[in-house]
Amino acid sequence: MEGQEQRNKSRAVKVDSPESWDSYLTQATTQACPVVVHFTAAWCMPSVAMNPFFEELASTFPDVMFLIVDVDDVKEVATRMEVKAMPTFLLIKDKTPVDKLVGANPEEIRKRIDGFVQSFRASVA
Repeated sequence: MEGQEQRNKSRAVKVDSPESWDSYLTQATTQACPVVVHFTAAWCMPSVAMNPFFEELASTFPDVMFLIVDVDDVKEVATRMEVKAMPTFLLIKDKTPVDKLVGANPEEIRKRIDGFVQSFRASVA
């Protein structure tokens, strides 16, 4: 599976530590880049089912940073962001969550990200 993901050049980046989480958010803030985070877990089937969709979203919105946080790998980040259920999707601007969506609802997630990106562009323009 790992090799296959590498070939597809995934745009969604897996966060592997609280330090890398902070680093990505700082980078996004510096670049005035919206962030979408997928909190997932290997044992959660709805989360796993959302992975390909999340990848597709990452390709659809090239000016957005897409991060994947496995709650078992990086518990501290999940705790800090008050994530209690999987999958949870967070939309973050300037290191601050502006929207949170719990559950595997592709249409709603796409709609929220779309609105988020539009409002983000408007505020940056």
